[in-house]
Amino acid sequence: MKRVVSISLGSSKGDKTFETEILGERFLIERIGTDGDRARFARLFAELDGKVDALGIGGADLYVVAGGRRYVFREIRRLTSGAQRTPVVDGSGLKHTLERETIRRLQAEGTVDFSRERVLLVSAVDRYGMAESLASVCPQVVYGDALFALGWPWRIRSYRTIQLAGRLLLPIIVQLPFTWFYPTGEKQESRSPKFEDVFDWATLIAGDKHYIRRYAPDRMDGKTVLTQSIRKADLEWLRSSGVRRLITTTPEMGGETFATNVMEAVIVALLRKSPAEMTESDYLSTLAKLGWRPNVVELLGEGAG
Repeated sequence: MKRVVSISLGSSKGDKTFETEILGERFLIERIGTDGDRARFARLFAELDGKVDALGIGGADLYVVAGGRRYVFREIRRLTSGAQRTPVVDGSGLKHTLERETIRRLQAEGTVDFSRERVLLVSAVDRYGMAESLASVCPQVVYGDALFALGWPWRIRSYRTIQLAGRLLLPIIVQLPFTWFYPTGEKQESRSPKFEDVFDWATLIAGDKHYIRRYAPDRMDGKTVLTQSIRKADLEWLRSSGVRRLITTTPEMGGETFATNVMEAVIVALLRKSPAEMTESDYLSTLAKLGWRPNVVELLGEGAG
């Protein structure tokens, strides 16, 4: 049996173990939250090195991308450096392919007409595949990187601006503590709504679920949320907020969806390749074999489930 473990800086309340068969191979998939304890996070990467088939970085990014350049978070690289033999992924390779394909498929199949939507993408640099696809099909997008990562009241409406700003700011940002820009541990459970007028403007809110949950207003009546991993508690919150429809990019397993880092770890383990060897074709062909498609959940009215 293959074993994949996602080690997260996030809350341990989301811990889960799931056993399944994928493309004829048995998998034990685990998620271990460290509640923001960076020492334990680092220790687990070292302890599990060579004992599992792939490790995922949860609740953090190893790198972000802007303007075709990749910027590595110094702190996250140091914390995961104990894993020398086991492949380590943060979901970025899959985001670049799966989330780009998600936008394309939703538009092509008529599930979402992005030409009519007003989209808030809460962070573009950690979802660059989605950001690039949105820029090509949606004329009304606000990229929330400055708003939510930096707290600046700067509504970026051009992906070109994201690329230019990224080249200027990211070389500095990735040298700073990751927790300055992204909620970890208990912060993932708390809410701190801000820039509510941008959420009110949007008809579709896309991107990282922790950013969305932390900063969204109490009410999001009639809106669509496009994100990655969703747990039952997240579904309950979205329903109570009045969200009309949820679309997840990752496959459902056991009634819930796992994060992109978990699914990337599964694909790397299946193909027995290092992350550096993986190509866009590897991801897309494996997703095709898995029969992957975006998961659409109607949250309100008849047929909600």
